[in-house]
Amino acid sequence: MIHSATLIAIVFIAVTTYITRVLGYVLLKNKTLTNRQKRILEVVPGCVLISVIAPYFVKDNPADLLAIVITLIAASRFSLLPTVLISMTSTAILRFVLI
Repeated sequence: MIHSATLIAIVFIAVTTYITRVLGYVLLKNKTLTNRQKRILEVVPGCVLISVIAPYFVKDNPADLLAIVITLIAASRFSLLPTVLISMTSTAILRFVLI
């Protein structure tokens, strides 16, 4: 059985995600974005990805540190989806081999 706190957290995360997506459309529906603004919006997913993996910089686990290096290299060469796939795969393999 799922705990009520877990269910509340899942619902809260889903609502927050939905609101942030809808607010983007509502706030920008009648605006014309400049090239600079478009470029900024394109890098936001990468910034979110970095914020998720950034806490691992302070870990002592060599598998995670190597996976971060691989992810940073992939992020400098590929778009978001291949970078996420490479980072997940490299983390899983390195954790299996080194831990």
